[in-house]
Amino acid sequence: MDNFLYHIPTKIHFGRGKVSELPGEVQVYGKRVLLVYGGGSIKKIGLYDSITKLFADAGIEWYELGGVDPNPRVESVREGVRLCREHGIDVVVPAGGGSAIDCAKAVAACASYEGDAWDMVSGKVKVGEVLPVIAVLTVAATGSEMDTSAVISNPETRDKIGFSNAAMRPKVSIMDPEYTYSVSKYQTAAGTADIISHVLEVYFNNNPGAYLQNRFCEAVLKTAVAYGHRAYRDPEDYEARANLMWAGSWAINGLLSKGNPVGWSAHSMEHELSAFYDITHGAGLAVLIPHWLRHMMREENLYNYVEYGVEIWGIDPSLDPHEIAEKAIGATEAYFKEMDLPSTLRELGIDEEYFDEMAEKAGAGLKKAFIPMEKEDVLAIFKAAL
Repeated sequence: MDNFLYHIPTKIHFGRGKVSELPGEVQVYGKRVLLVYGGGSIKKIGLYDSITKLFADAGIEWYELGGVDPNPRVESVREGVRLCREHGIDVVVPAGGGSAIDCAKAVAACASYEGDAWDMVSGKVKVGEVLPVIAVLTVAATGSEMDTSAVISNPETRDKIGFSNAAMRPKVSIMDPEYTYSVSKYQTAAGTADIISHVLEVYFNNNPGAYLQNRFCEAVLKTAVAYGHRAYRDPEDYEARANLMWAGSWAINGLLSKGNPVGWSAHSMEHELSAFYDITHGAGLAVLIPHWLRHMMREENLYNYVEYGVEIWGIDPSLDPHEIAEKAIGATEAYFKEMDLPSTLRELGIDEEYFDEMAEKAGAGLKKAFIPMEKEDVLAIFKAAL
């Protein structure tokens, strides 16, 4: 197991009615808030009214950045930065899923930078001072409520880039599973696929000595598989929504990758798909994951696939290892199909037109992946997924 530093300072308020803790947490950092949200779902479920009443009763001033897109765009970040400067914002409060939270993190990071926000997102300049972020989560998927990263799209350049800094991790996250009841079946399924993919990116690693980390991975995977399906079937199953929400946080808050670091590759490929076609992130991952798993399989890493098949999908351990591996990948495909997620890129309206350009961009950063990949590897996976 490799050396590591583990520190997760995010305070979590988890459970029914925990949004009542929001004013007190905000007041630790100031009294002027930028409230960030997406297309209006928080208004439909009454969360917007709850938050604004809590702010009003506590004497907290708030300003709003609404309409954040599902793949948050740099234009929204720029507008959020403008609002922060104009109103002297102390705290950024996203209410929603990963898109609202990612946008809020980017705003918080870019507010102190005098240049264009894309400079920081793209890595041209380093993250400096970051405004505190307090998240109110409504979708179990990205884990952004407890991690250090934000993924932002630039439609002009067809780029979708993740950037990260420890100071971008939310100071506080409020997680009430009841706010996820209204999430559609499709988005519930896509969110579950996203959670599963986060774990698979680190579960398939080159460090068999990180035994405990892999057992942690299996616990989160089993939880996501079981409760994702339950939440899909019964949207108001509190136990399912709660377990899925908590699994989403632990899938990507850093715990699972400590001691067994590995470069992510499936997400790099999907980011290109959603940058060019603006598709739902989890749906793109559901298509790619089985083909990615097949492409990476080698004799020397077959034990990873055997563990995955036996521990997650209950496959008979006495079978030939190659058969276990194929059955495990097949079980993954079948699971996504059971929740009506797409299994081909064509179902998402994607053809080969931009494959070469997307593969070039994705392949440039995959030297440290589980199996180091080049442009040709990405192209092969895209073509297999058609």
